[in-house]
Amino acid sequence: MTFSVTMPALGESVTEGTVTRWLKKEGDVIAVDEPLLEVSTDKVDTEIPSPVAGVLQKIIVAVDSTVAVGAELAVIADGATASAPSAPVAPVEIPVAVAPVTPPPAPVAPVVATPAAPAAVASSSGTIVTMPALGESVTEGTVTRWLKNVGDQVTVDEALLEVSTDKVDTEIPSPATGTLVSIDVAVDSTVPVGARLAVIGGSGAPATPVVAAPVTPPPAAPVAPVVAAPVAPVVAAPVAPVVAAPVVSRVSNDDAYVTPIVRKFAAENNVDLSKVKGTGIGGRIRKEDVLAAAPVAASAFQTSQSAPAAQAPVATQSAAPVAVSPLRGTTVTMSRLRKVIAERMLESLHVSAQLTTVIEVDVTAIARLRDRAKASFEAREGTKLSFLPFFAVAVCEALKQHPVLNASVNGDQITYHGAEHLGIAVDTERGLLVPVIRDAGDLNMGGVARKIADVAARTRDNKISPDELGGGT
Repeated sequence: MTFSVTMPALGESVTEGTVTRWLKKEGDVIAVDEPLLEVSTDKVDTEIPSPVAGVLQKIIVAVDSTVAVGAELAVIADGATASAPSAPVAPVEIPVAVAPVTPPPAPVAPVVATPAAPAAVASSSGTIVTMPALGESVTEGTVTRWLKNVGDQVTVDEALLEVSTDKVDTEIPSPATGTLVSIDVAVDSTVPVGARLAVIGGSGAPATPVVAAPVTPPPAAPVAPVVAAPVAPVVAAPVAPVVAAPVVSRVSNDDAYVTPIVRKFAAENNVDLSKVKGTGIGGRIRKEDVLAAAPVAASAFQTSQSAPAAQAPVATQSAAPVAVSPLRGTTVTMSRLRKVIAERMLESLHVSAQLTTVIEVDVTAIARLRDRAKASFEAREGTKLSFLPFFAVAVCEALKQHPVLNASVNGDQITYHGAEHLGIAVDTERGLLVPVIRDAGDLNMGGVARKIADVAARTRDNKISPDELGGGT
């Protein structure tokens, strides 16, 4: 029996996706929900998990190929490691007590009980924690860190885990007080909005270990075979078989898959991923591995920076050679976010009136006012007084007097906006982003200065919400 892996719908407005990397090759044995490939859309980069356990029989779509949602990507066949087939197979002995059955007159094969997959915790047994909607355009999130372990006591609104989307990293609080009885999504796994992440039971609730792929239980003493016609397996008394994670051969760090989130975190901390030993499945490097290697990398970086300075002579006869950027002479693939930014900037040429007007203004009085007031302003408002708030307030006042500059065209109608939602461009490592200060025209100088400092800091720290990156007038 074979199963088709198709391109999933990764958002309401997403109609196609590009295969950026296959994490498995033809002939590989895969488990259910194990990452199979990586795809990219105009809104998100994510992994596609295997829908079934089996053997990857055929890869249909090559890397860098773009296909529509619903298109067939690969074919998986049920192999020796896949789930047990429905047809009678060789006897398997399990250490459970089997209820006695009355043998029919005809001889039969030994009765076989197939080990069942671990059952999910029923919703009635506790409060289900789901992936929240972190913005109108966000359809999925990646679990980057669990802040609690199974069996830990949690209180309502206490931080439970950290998740990351293509626009924001944030903590998910506990919706209830109780015991964390199960964790259903592993670190570095990507799930859609609304997917179950964990279950919280009442105080003292029994903890359920994290679900892992089922394996064959150890054989017990042989039982006397009972001869009968092929019948359904006998239901055994519920027991908790010893469940272990599938055995996966460890790969080198050069070949191990690293999620974009972990790569970004490593770059921010100057960590060389080739020297990090992964503790995840198959040697996968996790955020915790990078965090553990960060102090060592920081020490090496400081040593490398201080060594040339200590060896530099007091006077040199020739100038030091210019440091050449490693990007010189290379061609790299843009990240999805930078590609979207480039497309939006080009699109703005067609939807926005293009006009540049330069007027020389004497701001000497503003400079003197700022020099006199900046110390008391910082003490009172908690933020430094730059020139930008002066210009922002001036823009808002001008838009109130000239609403034609704060208008938009919709078909054969012109909308003159009744509020000034001011966009502030912020340069980040991810690209140029524009958070919006809503109702900026209703704020005074202090309010505008605080808002600018707030949205700029949260944008650079990747803590800005997706809804704050749109809606400017």
